[in-house]
Amino acid sequence: MDTNDQYGGHHRTAGRARLVVAAGAAALALSAGLATPLNPAPQQARAADDGGSTLTVAVAQSVDSLSPFLAVRLLSTSIHRLTYEYLTNYDPKDNHVVPGLATKWESSPDKLTWTYTIRSNSTWSDGKKATAEDAAWTFNTMMTDPGAATANGSFVANFEKVTAPSPTQLVIKLKKPQATMTALDVPIVPKHVWEKVDDFSKFNNDKDFPLVGNGPFVLTDYKPDSYVRLKANKDFWRGAPKFDELVFRYYKDQDAAVSALRKGEVSFVAGSPSLTPAQADSLKGEKNIKVNDAPGRRFYALATNPGARTRSGEKMGDGHPSLLDQRVRNALFRAVDRKTVIDKVFQGHAVEGAGYIPPRYEQYFWEPEAGQELAYDPKEAARLLDQAGLKLNGAGKRVGKDGKPIVYRVLCHATDPNDKAIGQYLQEWWGDLGIGVTLNCLDNVTDPWLAGEYDLAFDGWSVNPDPDFVLSIHTCAALPATPEETGATDNFICDRTYDELYDRQLAEYDPDKRAALVKQMESRLYDLGYMNVMAYPNAVEAYRTDQIESITTMPAAAGNIYGQDGYWSWWSAVPADSADGGGDSSSAGVVIGIVAGVVVLAGLGAFLALRRRATAEDRE
Repeated sequence: MDTNDQYGGHHRTAGRARLVVAAGAAALALSAGLATPLNPAPQQARAADDGGSTLTVAVAQSVDSLSPFLAVRLLSTSIHRLTYEYLTNYDPKDNHVVPGLATKWESSPDKLTWTYTIRSNSTWSDGKKATAEDAAWTFNTMMTDPGAATANGSFVANFEKVTAPSPTQLVIKLKKPQATMTALDVPIVPKHVWEKVDDFSKFNNDKDFPLVGNGPFVLTDYKPDSYVRLKANKDFWRGAPKFDELVFRYYKDQDAAVSALRKGEVSFVAGSPSLTPAQADSLKGEKNIKVNDAPGRRFYALATNPGARTRSGEKMGDGHPSLLDQRVRNALFRAVDRKTVIDKVFQGHAVEGAGYIPPRYEQYFWEPEAGQELAYDPKEAARLLDQAGLKLNGAGKRVGKDGKPIVYRVLCHATDPNDKAIGQYLQEWWGDLGIGVTLNCLDNVTDPWLAGEYDLAFDGWSVNPDPDFVLSIHTCAALPATPEETGATDNFICDRTYDELYDRQLAEYDPDKRAALVKQMESRLYDLGYMNVMAYPNAVEAYRTDQIESITTMPAAAGNIYGQDGYWSWWSAVPADSADGGGDSSSAGVVIGIVAGVVVLAGLGAFLALRRRATAEDRE
């Protein structure tokens, strides 16, 4: 997953192994920042320790885990895309599937057996060959060990048997047809390293460096809540990156990250998850800085606690009981003015929200019909609350069945200014209905989110080109097995009608028929009222042209640089002083200009957010 995707989506942490709500459209945007001692004002990419060039990316999110089996935050899953190959990848130009560790694939006539040819020119960074046995071991471990299935278990739930008849042949047998077999967003790890792990639910892969991988970069150093350092893999089969070193530097304060970009202390800034309109405007026109403002792959939502519970039905958390009534949920969303959110908070750097999948993925983008839309209508909201029995008392406050005034706790990311701004609007809008709002803005929203200890939360995910992952996190099977264990659920939704539609889309190979089923699922989620998608934020990010000569966006025409479904941006980036700067470094070409002030049109192909659960803090 990217994760896959989740603040930009939900984040899940390895500690309690539960999912976290990624505040604000899983836009887990990372800001670019140098990871080594800051240089006051370098005029080009800082020299690496060995005299090479360094690209520093300022990020607003910390790593949840360096284990591909546990990580769900966007930063973590982005790092895993850089360090481990997946069977397939997505072309940066238009998102179509291209070879990764597998060079080709084919299915049996009944679609139940898939055979992948594993490339013979991929080598682990310790010198050993990457083979089909590594892939088979990765999938079999996820199939048999619940801890190893924490992050990406949904991809293998339908696998019956996985074998490696030869070093270059991988065979996967399915229980029933599965439409995601060319979009298995799972990092393949080296068997000879990982088979030594005792407990996958606790192993964070963060003690011994460098980490053994076969991606374009090798992870060489890491300090929690500070930096992640990677070096170019000179033996990468697709070709070595042009930057010798890549550093992700954590900034808790986004203004500080922007200031570091101005001073040349970092090469790239993406924000949390995006730069604010004021920050972007302040950077436009500055010497040696380009702002990329393009349609994003995330959605930004408000999620309600549907009555957190385990797979067996055991209740968890302390969500307000009134939110179990669909009329109450719909009333709250009727009192959210999406136009104000777009105009006043995002200041036009976003598109008004509707369905669960952003318009960047046109095939799956859905909007409610006129009679179905939960349009802004405070009077109708008040009527629904009255109908649900939440009456006004003499002081003008809505009271629950226990006679106490209703005050909803809203989980919010302390590092995201959008959460705080919209939270203030909620206090006003819902206050007019007689409902109180308490904003609970935390640096880490994961623990209360996974424990179900919230009433509502800002949520968001980055969606992958294939929507299966972000759809799977709302199935009953994604609920945790026990209150103490980690589930794959986003916010504890469990609906049998939705589950039936999910199973049908997963087994449907016809693209149009599958898209129709996915849209039915989005419609069902919308009607249930557990998720209110307020906006599809633009990817608003900036970089220094005196450090980065060129870099690839995804998609090529107008897309994001940070948090891609692949490793194209950082692999393709050309140092400003490079002799071969300006050349095409991927099939998509490099973006030299910036798409500034692009207003995302609702009809633009919807870009599925990262498949990772970026709960409140971000989600892969």
